[in-house]
Amino acid sequence: MGTGRSVTLGPAAPGSPLRLLAQAEPGGCGEGSGAVASGCLSCAAGQAMAKSSALTAAVPEGAAPTKIEELLEITAQSLVRAEVAEHYEVVRELGRGKYGHVMLVTHRQRGTPMALKLLPKASTKLHTFLYEYCVALSLATHPAIVGMFGIAIESSQYYGFLYEAALHKDLISIIKPRDGIPEPAAKQCAKQLVSALEFIHSRGLVYRDIKPENVLLFDPDCRLVKLTDFGLTRPKGTKLKLVAGVIPYTAPELSNTADAQGVPIDTSMDAWAFGVLLFCLLTGYFPWEQSLPEDPFFEDFMQWQETGLEKDVPRHWKRLTAEAAGMLRSLLALDPTKRGPVSGVLRYVGCPWRLEGGRSEEAAVKS
Repeated sequence: MGTGRSVTLGPAAPGSPLRLLAQAEPGGCGEGSGAVASGCLSCAAGQAMAKSSALTAAVPEGAAPTKIEELLEITAQSLVRAEVAEHYEVVRELGRGKYGHVMLVTHRQRGTPMALKLLPKASTKLHTFLYEYCVALSLATHPAIVGMFGIAIESSQYYGFLYEAALHKDLISIIKPRDGIPEPAAKQCAKQLVSALEFIHSRGLVYRDIKPENVLLFDPDCRLVKLTDFGLTRPKGTKLKLVAGVIPYTAPELSNTADAQGVPIDTSMDAWAFGVLLFCLLTGYFPWEQSLPEDPFFEDFMQWQETGLEKDVPRHWKRLTAEAAGMLRSLLALDPTKRGPVSGVLRYVGCPWRLEGGRSEEAAVKS
């Protein structure tokens, strides 16, 4: 039986869970970057008008809600070219990812602190950038989703947009390896994320990128957290034919997909990733590196899911109460049609989630 993996906050060796987190599938604008970027996006008005019809056509037919399609066209027509330094003073870098980076900036006239997400034009398609921006803008009214300033910019080298700055960093910054975060903070975080995910799902969308780096902290004790980074968000039912890189949060139906027709995106995929996130918060470990049978930690979990026997409880799961184990097993059902919704977590908020002492690996969990 595997010994588990620790959530690592520093540089990781190749193949470690932290490195796997960086192997997000392409297509998003800087997913996982957690960065704040500054600047003004814009195209010449004539260029934007010419591009707008092509941008709308780039969205698969029936794949995007009407509101997002309208936002895409309007935003494409209203971009104005400007350099970041003209309007914003860069304070410092907040984060950097594979596809972009985020800067803390202040407005030169008003002094307003903002996060500016910057995507290099050389490696970012305009419609890809606009899609992420418009999805984020359409969801920004929810209190647990990062607020937007409604400003998209194009400089000579970057596309970018501005959103509220999270000065307490992100969730990964407070997870202690082999320990997690305090249970009250985990529950505070869980309740807010359930609300955000339910809101996203009610709009016919699947978030598809649940991980600690995408949960911004506006309070060090998780009394206010917000989801960010919507580069991978897609309408429910969209066919996904390729997954580039399997990370701990990837649902098993995506990890070994060989269906040439593609796998329809479903909210159950968010439920799976949410279950993995909660496990990380409560233990300081990833439950596995990838949800494939060849991963020994996932193999142990599959056996436990099938038998439900106490003797098959994987090592680090023994630190959880029966209620918490049941909650996570529902979110992590191997069959996506039997997977519990994210809202099911709310039934367990009043129950203890960790056994007394928290780090006891010998305590038994009844399934």
